[in-house]
Amino acid sequence: MTASLTINGLHFAYPDGREVLHGVDLTVGGGERVALLGPNGAGKTTLVLHLNGILHAGSGSGAGTVDVAGLTVNPADRAGIAEIRRRVGIVFQDPDDQLFMPTVAEDVGFGPANLGLKGEELRQRVDEALAAVGMTEHRDQVPHHLSFGQRRRVAVATVLAMRPEILVLDEPSSNLDPASRRELADILRDLPVTVLMVTHDLPYALELCPRSVILDGGRIAADGKTADLLGDADLMRGHRLELPFGFDPAFAAAQLPST
Repeated sequence: MTASLTINGLHFAYPDGREVLHGVDLTVGGGERVALLGPNGAGKTTLVLHLNGILHAGSGSGAGTVDVAGLTVNPADRAGIAEIRRRVGIVFQDPDDQLFMPTVAEDVGFGPANLGLKGEELRQRVDEALAAVGMTEHRDQVPHHLSFGQRRRVAVATVLAMRPEILVLDEPSSNLDPASRRELADILRDLPVTVLMVTHDLPYALELCPRSVILDGGRIAADGKTADLLGDADLMRGHRLELPFGFDPAFAAAQLPST
């Protein structure tokens, strides 16, 4: 499987001297769905922000490399960064951070329009993205009149309209009611892209991501099959990860459809 994402020896400290990443090595193959797990303060958000150059290894006391689909993240290469940001789509935890246009269709079309798409080509991009998240019938609505779950699906569509190779999801199931949680899972499971999902929702990680990585203290603490990691009680306890009461990872994994 061709690597979609390769991180080598990534170190990073913020300007105040606080060290957050300590030599992270991670490879994600094309088409993989990987959950990034870890306690608060583990460095998950800092790591994700390196994937499209918002943060970069060359700043402060940083070191290491990040390669996305064969392109190295290098802030000095403005054209390269623009292409990387097209290839890596980040869906933030709060959909209202991504929705600001008068209608759903205009929000979804905003990114492609900035790439120079217009007319029929732009409409096709918007139609394709809205269909992927089941929001076609809402295309002319005001985004902030939608339910929270619908807004999250539109936020996913704004990223899909860019046709990314890697989709990064920050806590995609947070604040969703059970029906919206299920609907989003059905959407995410069928997307033909590489997925990196940052989540504290361990059953969601098991359902959607065959592989998980635990990041703690700025280092990769474990990397393996999600069911195996969640089933290791000492590992979970050691990294302050808590399964819901009575949740049995082995039993839950056995109920999942084969992929």
